[in-house]
Amino acid sequence: MAYLQPADYPNYGLPTGTTADWITAATALINSYCRRPDLNVMQYTERLRVTSGSQTVLLSYLPLAPLGTASSPVVGIEGRYAKPRRGEILSEPLFEIVWAFSLPGQWTAIDPNSVDFDPITGELTLPWNVLGLPYNEVMVTYTAGLATIGDDVKTACAQIVRNAQSTPALNASKTKIDTMQMQYFSSSLVDETVQAWLRPYVANRLG
Repeated sequence: MAYLQPADYPNYGLPTGTTADWITAATALINSYCRRPDLNVMQYTERLRVTSGSQTVLLSYLPLAPLGTASSPVVGIEGRYAKPRRGEILSEPLFEIVWAFSLPGQWTAIDPNSVDFDPITGELTLPWNVLGLPYNEVMVTYTAGLATIGDDVKTACAQIVRNAQSTPALNASKTKIDTMQMQYFSSSLVDETVQAWLRPYVANRLG
């Protein structure tokens, strides 16, 4: 869905006659810059390694937000104690027991209510598994995004349109703005000011 509606144009400095294709192209450029399909709340699934000695992971898409009537953004989570990486071999007596009962490699469902989360940073704190050992890999299904598109995203969208309309190669008379053409000029259209507005929504670890 486009991040600006016709009723928003005057409030964000755009002429009322601005055609929808400008807004659609600017919205696509924002999604591309943020490396996510949409800034509205939607569901994601990530498989993450847990750093040795830690019980936390960082999710890529922020902010965490429940979808609909859900009370938590964590929809489902599984963890496993996989084969240790080099330098992570356990020295505890439980090591032999773990291997004897074939725990490594087995995915175990984790109660989402037992997971602490920070909606702003995307940090999840995991519980210990049944043997008191830390998980070293998790699969998390969660929801993240903006329940309401805020002024920062709307302003960024309007600024991209203004930047595009002031770019000679894009400011010709056209019946439709090509999203690929907008992408070609993305380095100048998504300027430092736009980047500052969108910084909280750029996916972690993906760019």
